[in-house]
Amino acid sequence: MNWSEQVVLVTGGTGSFGKKFVEIMLRDYHPKKLVIFSRDELKQHDMRASGFNHPSLRYFIGDVRDQSRLERAFAGVTVVIHAAALKQVPACEYNPFEAIQTNIMGGRNVIDAAINQGVRRIFALSTDKAVNPINLYGATKLCAEKMFVQANAYAGAQDTRFSCARYGNVVGSRGSVIPVFLEQRKKGKITITDPRMTRFWITLDHGVKFVIHCIENMHGGEIFVPKIPSMTLLEMAKSVAPSCEVDYIGIRAGEKLHEVLLSEDEARNALEVDEMYIIQPSHPWWKRENWVDATPLPEGFRYTSDTNSRWLSGDELQDLIAPDMRVLAHTGRQRQAAVV
Repeated sequence: MNWSEQVVLVTGGTGSFGKKFVEIMLRDYHPKKLVIFSRDELKQHDMRASGFNHPSLRYFIGDVRDQSRLERAFAGVTVVIHAAALKQVPACEYNPFEAIQTNIMGGRNVIDAAINQGVRRIFALSTDKAVNPINLYGATKLCAEKMFVQANAYAGAQDTRFSCARYGNVVGSRGSVIPVFLEQRKKGKITITDPRMTRFWITLDHGVKFVIHCIENMHGGEIFVPKIPSMTLLEMAKSVAPSCEVDYIGIRAGEKLHEVLLSEDEARNALEVDEMYIIQPSHPWWKRENWVDATPLPEGFRYTSDTNSRWLSGDELQDLIAPDMRVLAHTGRQRQAAVV
């Protein structure tokens, strides 16, 4: 895939993923044009003022709830990365209609606009919370996954293909629990829901490069799952705030003790390659020879954060967050609580 010939658009482009994606795209891939699509003009202004003012960049104000605006933005675009979403679990629980409008109906608008405008590749970001969801955020992402996979049938013979990536908590994102720990440690006391709780972790840099790799290799219809490490919240807290008192507050509504990136039922139709798992669509239009070099998963396989074979150590976590410590601390001051 020759990125220098592509016109790339990122929905939710002023978010954590969007900024890192733009940074890597401009540094390493040099697309013909790179469009930031988001609804907050202040964030776009701040992003431009912080140095994201390359001649190939375009800033487009709009909401994924508005299909006509998406169609205008998608004109001439060849690649779309759909990162816009309502992601805070408590906010989605309290505002279910809003979460559905953005995460589900917004996804439908992206699909329809992309097909109508002839976009060639559309890649949607999902989450581990979409697997066996127990909160509304996860449920909306599960619906979005189903829509983007089936959108390949809607596209038909047209050269428009849809795929998804599903990964875990992002170290350094605005939704991460790490900024909360950094802020709490100033008072000498941090809060943890349950010491047994485990989560998958991925860095922004890894997440962006994984998405780019998947876009380059997608056939349309796959859900890509990276192989990433796990860590307990207790170990994470000890690493970030080693001398602080720990207060256990209990698991809250919408939280799981452990997360799942690949369920046992999905594994029956999934494949493995060196760096990831590939969930194949169970639809008649899918060609089994698309991934002939991949290996089927064993019977009963499931990919969960508590049985993971890769674990993140405290030192490794420090190495990951050290470059962004100042940014994370600033973000932590803006958030009073987090659900991971």
